Amino acid sequence: MDKRVLITAGGSGIGRTMAETFHKAGAHVWVVDVDADALASCPPAWERDQLDVCDEAAVEALFARIRASWGGLDVLCANAGIAGPTAAIEDIEVADWRRCLTVNLEGAFLFAKHATPLMKAQRSGAIILTSSTAGIFGYPNRAPYSASKWAINGLMKTLAMELGPYGVRANSICPGAVEGPRMETVMAREAAAKDTTRDAIYAGYTGGTSMRSFITAEDVAAMALFLASDAARLVSGQIIAVDGHTENPDPKV
Repeated sequence: MDKRVLITAGGSGIGRTMAETFHKAGAHVWVVDVDADALASCPPAWERDQLDVCDEAAVEALFARIRASWGGLDVLCANAGIAGPTAAIEDIEVADWRRCLTVNLEGAFLFAKHATPLMKAQRSGAIILTSSTAGIFGYPNRAPYSASKWAINGLMKTLAMELGPYGVRANSICPGAVEGPRMETVMAREAAAKDTTRDAIYAGYTGGTSMRSFITAEDVAAMALFLASDAARLVSGQIIAVDGHTENPDPKV
């Protein structure tokens, strides 16, 4: 895959696995992350930048460097996001609500905004937004996160319609519960909010899928690789769940 790929939050987690997957497939990889230590551990073959995805001046400067170095961009994986607070709606602070929406939605918007001129000029490209099954279902005690992920899907649908005439595709990946430290933190918060145990929350999540399983970051990365490939040349405007088929997203506790 001789493509130029930019991945936000590419220093760790799903983003890091996406970067590794694209690199192994032969792509040129550029990762950005707010965490300098995570970036420092990335392979030397990857381009990298430390920045806040909500800082438009920094994002604009990044795309100027991409234009100068690569001359264009084939794939944008707008993957950066935060979990936000886990609490009943009446207990959520406005500042926490705004922070979650800003990182998750505005960050994706800014990267799509600045990637679009490069892709329109070359009349090709793929924009892949990391949403969530929280953008398909409502999730109790996760109002800011769920709202941001529903909005991501709306942004994607609009991008697909707006950019399709230029040969640019847009799709959302909606991961279910992903094995790893981030989901462990979420489950711990939910257990505390519901006065139950982590194991009960875990059983609720896995029991709510037809395949009775969490997914892995590799599962998400494999879907991103497909959506970026020529095999998906007419796949656009789609909300694609990688979740083991979620039947009921509310843990049964």
